Order: sequence, then C-alpha cells, then structure tokens
Amino acid sequence: MFVLTIDQRNSQAGTDLVPTAIDTIERVGGTALALPPERTAGDEIQALIAGAPAALALALALSRAGTWGVGLGAGAVDTPLPEVVRAARGDAFLHARDAVGRAKSTPLRLAIEGPDAEAAADAEALLRLLLELRDRRTDEGWEIHDLLATGLTQREAAAELGITESAVSRRVRVAGLRTEEAAIPALARVLGALDPDA
Repeated sequence: MFVLTIDQRNSQAGTDLVPTAIDTIERVGGTALALPPERTAGDEIQALIAGAPAALALALALSRAGTWGVGLGAGAVDTPLPEVVRAARGDAFLHARDAVGRAKSTPLRLAIEGPDAEAAADAEALLRLLLELRDRRTDEGWEIHDLLATGLTQREAAAELGITESAVSRRVRVAGLRTEEAAIPALARVLGALDPDA
C-alpha cells in the first residue's frame, strides 16, 4: 500500500488549498483509494492508495502546481482498515511522514520513503527526472498535454486550438510528452517494487 501525505507550502501566506487538493485526490485516485483522503492537521492531507500507478498519478498531479510538499510512503498497513485514514496505522504511514518532511525542503517538492531505502531512493531519483521535465514545460506544452489527456488525437487537438497538426507535433516534442508517456509505466513498476502487497 501507499500513503500520500501532502503539506501545503507557505500556507500562512496564502489561501487554504486543502478542499481543492482533496477534490484532485478523489478524481485522480478514483477506485484505487483504499480510504478517502482527509485533512489530518492544519493544511496537511493524507490518503491511502492501493497500487503504484495511482500513487504515481497522484504524486504527479499534486506536484504540478508547486504548492504542495508531496510525501509518498510505501509499506505495510495494519488491517482491518478503519473507516477514516487518520485512524489507520502501519509502516507506510511512518514512511509517508518522513517523506513529506523531506519533500518540503527539496526544490522539486517530492520525496519517497519505503521499506527498502535503496529502492525508494531509486524511485525518487527517477521521478525527480520526470518532475524536472514537467517543471520546464511551457503553458503551451501544458495546454497540449491537457487536451491529449482527455483522449483527443493530435489532429483533433490542432482543430480545437486552431493551429496546424505540425504545430501540435512541435509542441508535443518540445514538451517532452512522448518521453513522459514512456516513463510513467516504467516508473510505476519501479514504485510497485516498494509495495509489500503487490
């Protein structure tokens, strides 16, 4: 299992983003959420996730805005599960706590901890490469990313934006979308190796 613990960065200087983040976690996590996300203290949120692909998707979605320190912990979780995530216990929760503490002080806002420290470091290093790529993406790159993520083809995205297909292809290339597309399944497999329930 994976525990996601996120903490809003500079929360005292801005608005409360917890409700929006909870909506994102519920939308992106979907049926992979073993327990619904909830605010656990102040501007911190926890969620329990079954499966590396969903854990990775959530980490990417939440790190995109740059407003959260994202800690991802892998490991065992005590069963039976309680009704609320704040009552749950296990190594995955301890790892997530350590990870979010580190994440808040890293430039890319994300850290991973798990039962195998070396494997967790490998997963974190690879995920940081992907985050570096995403952080360099322009607004035009994100625009085409978001359109293609809805299932549109490049031709349909071109029509939607009123630009040529070759312009869309250029945006896809510059934004590194095909590199990201190839990296995500590989990253999910690396992350999945940390899950004792897999």
